[in-house]
Amino acid sequence: MGISARETRAAYLAAAEAELKSLEARGVRMEGDGFSPIVLVKGELNDAERAGAALLSGADGTALRAALLRLGYAPEDFCALATVAGDADDGSLAAGDEVPVELFREALEALDPEAVVLLDGKAAHAMREAYADALAHIEQFEVAMLEPGLVARVLGRRVLALGGFEASLADAASKQRVWAYLKQLPPLGSPY
Repeated sequence: MGISARETRAAYLAAAEAELKSLEARGVRMEGDGFSPIVLVKGELNDAERAGAALLSGADGTALRAALLRLGYAPEDFCALATVAGDADDGSLAAGDEVPVELFREALEALDPEAVVLLDGKAAHAMREAYADALAHIEQFEVAMLEPGLVARVLGRRVLALGGFEASLADAASKQRVWAYLKQLPPLGSPY
């Protein structure tokens, strides 16, 4: 008796859901579609997010959703990951703690996106720390250091740092600069 394709898909889905729930139980904050081809990493939380609001639920999330839609991502292709922890079930992390490097990397690998957008300096720092071994193989120093606006290839993923997305919303010139950066990350597959 064989295993059907439906049973195989259900088993993969159950395993992925269990992995994401385990990460959340250990204090990792994530929002959105865990199967999204793009993950937006945020390290500098605003007041609402620190108080418990969903990641990117404010003006920054609205702007990012609109930008991704214009680039050709499906409306549901939205996943946020914080480098700042929520409360872990076992008490190992408290809300506001920095997510340990190993746990951050585990979370990003579990999400397995094709593209990663680092929204601020703390997010870029977390990525540099977690993927130092892979970044060391990039020849261009500025790309390896994840300088804003430069796309790095890290273990098959496109990684782009924006250098302060939320702050850029207050200035028209900064918004245009960030939009130019984001245009470098269109979806790899066909637009929805």
